Amino acid sequence: MTPHATLARLREYMVGPSRFMTLLSCFELGLIDTLRRRPALSAAELAAAAGARPAAVEQLLFLLVKEGFVTREETTGRYRLDALADVAEKDLTQARADLDMIKAVTLRQLYYLTPSVRAGRVVALKELYGFEGNLYDALGVYPELREPWARLMDTVTAHVDPWFFANIDIPAGSRVLDLAGNTGLGALHTYRLKNSPGLTVTTFDLPEKEQECLANFRAHHVEDHCSFIGGDVFEGLPSGFDVILVKHFLPMFDKDDVLRILQAAHGALNDGGQIHVLVPLLPEDLTDPDNYTADFYPSFFVGCTMGQGGPQKLSTWQSWIEECGFTLTKALTDDPANLPPHALTVEALLSATKTA
Repeated sequence: MTPHATLARLREYMVGPSRFMTLLSCFELGLIDTLRRRPALSAAELAAAAGARPAAVEQLLFLLVKEGFVTREETTGRYRLDALADVAEKDLTQARADLDMIKAVTLRQLYYLTPSVRAGRVVALKELYGFEGNLYDALGVYPELREPWARLMDTVTAHVDPWFFANIDIPAGSRVLDLAGNTGLGALHTYRLKNSPGLTVTTFDLPEKEQECLANFRAHHVEDHCSFIGGDVFEGLPSGFDVILVKHFLPMFDKDDVLRILQAAHGALNDGGQIHVLVPLLPEDLTDPDNYTADFYPSFFVGCTMGQGGPQKLSTWQSWIEECGFTLTKALTDDPANLPPHALTVEALLSATKTA
């Protein structure tokens, strides 16, 4: 790449935040929904529906016209949806969940990315909210963070869980531990999708999750089959399990803590027991142009959630699992063709067995 091309590439980073907020603001003002219901509107008509000034609305629409999302009739000055008209409303709603979460959880917090890297903690939560802790602690306190984050996680879970459970083996009658299972959704999916006589599923998470988790089990009538144990994985896990599920938990930590978690899981499994790990994936070739994991997740984990952690290559996840005494039996990558086109990462499933 020539110096001229490099500087031109840097320009894409310079305009990134403004492009993001211009697009999201058009959604938030209702301009996209209004044009979906009533095509061929002037800037004044769109502004009246949005409760805004026509000149400001027209300024925002310049970018959407440039990108081909919206078109403007030169003779009448009226706007219609262009490329956005061809996107199903359900798909657009899922993409909007990504945009909303990025605004609420990452955009402001990443202003403090550099001090977070230096401090090894999420500085933004202290600066913006006066909160000491990580994002997952803060989600229980601040609805403006929890609600957009939860909407996005629901869309991710809706896609990933069917793929995950279709590709793992849980022997009949197993005792299953869902590690860091939050408020029980993973346990519910495990019981429903892998049900067998005698199957039991235990959610393990911090004690403060217990009441909501048990309430979810009762609401779904699985309280006789699903249970909760409160604790801290770094202080030890209960033992005697046949299967342990570790979904979207390992990327929250750097290598030393990942190994501690995997070693704790090894000790909690019976001989011959299985562990199934779900993680976001970096490609082996970091220059892969379709690699959006590197665009988003490193700064997300380091600057917005934990002050550490992040995605890894499949070969790295595999070596860490084997280092903790497991024999790898499966390493599977979700087919990008099955992912929503706007997905930010590809997931990997790694299965392994505890040898005696």
